[in-house]
Amino acid sequence: MENIYRNHMCGELNIKNVGEVVRLAGWIQRIRNLGAMKFIDLRDETGVTQIIVNNYVGTQADELVTECVISVEGIVLERSNKNLKIPTGEIEIEAKKIELLGKCKSVLPFEINSEKADISQVKEDLRLQYRFLDLRNEKIHNNILLRSKVLKFLRDKMDELGFNEIQTPILANSSPEGARDFLVPSRLHPGEFYALPQAPQQFKQLLMVSGFDKYFQIAPCFRDEDPRADRAPGEFYQLDFEMAFSTQEDVLSVLEEIFVSTFKHFTNWKVDEAPFLRIPYKEAMEKYGIDKPDLRNPLIIQDVSNLFANSEFIAFKGKKVKAIIVPDGANQGRKFFDSMTEFAKEEVGSEGLGWIKITDEGYLGGISKFVTEEVKQGLEKIGAKLNDSIFFMANEKLETVQKIAGLIRIELGKRLDLLEKDTYRFCFIVDFPMYEYNEEEQKIDFNHNPFSMPQGGLEALNTKDPLSIYAFQYDAVCNGYEMASGGVRNHNPEIMVKAFEIAGYDEKDVETRFGALYNAFQYGTPPHAGAAPGVDRMIMLLTDNPNIREVIAFPKNKKARDLLMNAPNFVTEKQLKEDHIQVIKED
Repeated sequence: MENIYRNHMCGELNIKNVGEVVRLAGWIQRIRNLGAMKFIDLRDETGVTQIIVNNYVGTQADELVTECVISVEGIVLERSNKNLKIPTGEIEIEAKKIELLGKCKSVLPFEINSEKADISQVKEDLRLQYRFLDLRNEKIHNNILLRSKVLKFLRDKMDELGFNEIQTPILANSSPEGARDFLVPSRLHPGEFYALPQAPQQFKQLLMVSGFDKYFQIAPCFRDEDPRADRAPGEFYQLDFEMAFSTQEDVLSVLEEIFVSTFKHFTNWKVDEAPFLRIPYKEAMEKYGIDKPDLRNPLIIQDVSNLFANSEFIAFKGKKVKAIIVPDGANQGRKFFDSMTEFAKEEVGSEGLGWIKITDEGYLGGISKFVTEEVKQGLEKIGAKLNDSIFFMANEKLETVQKIAGLIRIELGKRLDLLEKDTYRFCFIVDFPMYEYNEEEQKIDFNHNPFSMPQGGLEALNTKDPLSIYAFQYDAVCNGYEMASGGVRNHNPEIMVKAFEIAGYDEKDVETRFGALYNAFQYGTPPHAGAAPGVDRMIMLLTDNPNIREVIAFPKNKKARDLLMNAPNFVTEKQLKEDHIQVIKED
């Protein structure tokens, strides 16, 4: 059937089409008025074509404004002033007929694709309120189109690897998986609630019990978490997959295949080849101060507590002391060191930041008067040399000084422009602790995923200090972002009960809260493992964008509000009554 609006897209005509009568449709991006003649740049998602408007029958030129939608019928001409920067730059369309298909207000909330357009100068909340306009911006529009291509590529890759796509429920049960649930009241069952799944964790494990060998889905996940630049509030998507009869190495191999093939296909940057570096969690915290290290940053953290054990410097006495050696860092002036100290105090929460620099005149600046010959020798043994600077962090608690040092390392990498350019550096963080001590509740809690298999199995749970037990858990990390998380699952009901018992849940709790898994595991469960790469974050990195909201069609804002659809919002008393809910209003 013939399309009455268009027979060509705006980005596909070229010199070979000269003389043809064509129909185009799209948005007016720009109007240049030369009196009797007007030039219109007509845009659709494939590109832009120039339209010449002389005398014609139909819509009057005065009715046309930027961003209104028109259909144009006309003849393809060769342009006299060619624009070779665009694919259609050798031709233009002499309009014979123009039809106004969609009016637009003459004043826009912000510029979109004009020469004046700069979305970075527009308040994000205004952009999200008019997201349908924001998505017309070429850069944002292309991000969403890339997302579509990446999703298709991932589906094809999983199919190639022998996985079957299976959908799991959205209305599920509440479970303690590390974040707050979004609860959905049941109208048919007063006082009872569904929960939107934080992940399809239990369902995909049940699929393994059901005899499916390899499962995957592009899964929506819902977590009531505070927003961050790299984390979409409320909901996000992940490439969720699980494999029966598999080990940790089997899953890591699949992750390597997914990441290497996807990033190589959609970018011309350098991509780490498999096998990715495996870094134990404890080592990552010691060397990088974080469990998602950016390996483009060459700086590492080193422990120098022993060097200052007998120091007269009161700020280091009896504390854990970490050091970061910056090659050629002595070239920086005093202003740089003062600004880093200010950053440590105001942004990191450290009491201070020690520093020295090694020059021809010796050890100078900062805490140099506390650097004894013994300390100098120790620093030289760990790599300090002439023209280097060294930063020192101290605290009574190991976890605290690691975190402080990690943030200082990141900031130094940024300020000194040390990060490797145009490259994706991958690694796996492995050997996560099974448990951690919850200071707030004064109890042992799960460190990561409660469904993971403890290393050493039941024997480790029965004989070891819980805080010394590692889990078969792993994260994939790229350029300082967590890209995927997964684990070998605890498929043995006896081990499962014991693991939860250590975290304060008795067998009855396990039966009640995880009844489906607990029951299913009594009927023959294969060993299984899986992971879930984050789709939003993957596309964020592929577009080299620090803000995840730029790669999501309709994101929430920083306060987890949908300004376009005005959500969340109040509902009627009738709706509340039907769902058996009473709202308690706070003063």
